[in-house]
Amino acid sequence: MSGWIILGLLVAFGLYAVLLYNRLVGSRNQVANAWKQIDVQLKRRYDLIPNLVEVVKDYMSYEQETLRQVIEARNRAQSANTGAVTHESLQAEGALSGALGRLFALSENYPNLKADGNVQKLMEELTGTENKIAFARQFYNDSAMSLNNAVESFPSNLVARQFNFQKAEYFEIPEAERAAVQQAPKVDLR
Repeated sequence: MSGWIILGLLVAFGLYAVLLYNRLVGSRNQVANAWKQIDVQLKRRYDLIPNLVEVVKDYMSYEQETLRQVIEARNRAQSANTGAVTHESLQAEGALSGALGRLFALSENYPNLKADGNVQKLMEELTGTENKIAFARQFYNDSAMSLNNAVESFPSNLVARQFNFQKAEYFEIPEAERAAVQQAPKVDLR
């Protein structure tokens, strides 16, 4: 009789370990899927940026440094994006977002630029893409948090350690960009 109880407990423990493993696999796959959703929007962003820079460079002759920074940030982000989440790709994407933000802010100083139909269309497409990227990043971070909770909490951490599940890295704003964001913007309503 006690043999059956022990066997039942071992089977129950085994089933529970399988359930924990499957939950970890599901969380890991959700993180990978969330990154792929970001990747789709990043590809669209990479394609839009050269067109936008080409159209605005005639208007913004005094802002060539900003345009150069946008192109360099785009190239760094594109080369860092290997299809997998890496610290370098996360930092490069954050830097590109900051450079685009500066470009958008500077474009407000050029009325002719704002009135150009091609520029408006490209800015709207890029703004829409940036919004989609922001939502995809939020979903990615939520997925990463779910996986990280499973990897660190008991008893799933025992299964995670046994099968080498790793914590996911969060998508964060680089420190340099965070400092720039925390500075209060100057508003001139004259």
